[in-house]
Amino acid sequence: MSTDNPYTNEGQQRILALVRLLAGHEITGMSPKQIADQQSCSASLVTRDLANLKQAGFAEQTPETNYWRLSPEVVQISLRHATALARAQDRLAEVQQRFSRT
Repeated sequence: MSTDNPYTNEGQQRILALVRLLAGHEITGMSPKQIADQQSCSASLVTRDLANLKQAGFAEQTPETNYWRLSPEVVQISLRHATALARAQDRLAEVQQRFSRT
């Protein structure tokens, strides 16, 4: 995974790609081997990346298989985002109604 932009970092980009890869596997999770195969990288890189995601609260292992999945924290971030958008939409509707009164 090379990049032409001097402000990006290959490891950080790989972790972000890992978050996207784990999305949709919240029930069964993915094994490190499956992840390594999908990301075309070594198992040691996957282990390091998963440890970083776990430390940040973004990934966890499933109790049944010890496969990896996104943690609830990632979903909670998206819910906070959706809530903020809904509040902004409500505020915009309020302003629009206030300015459209005759």
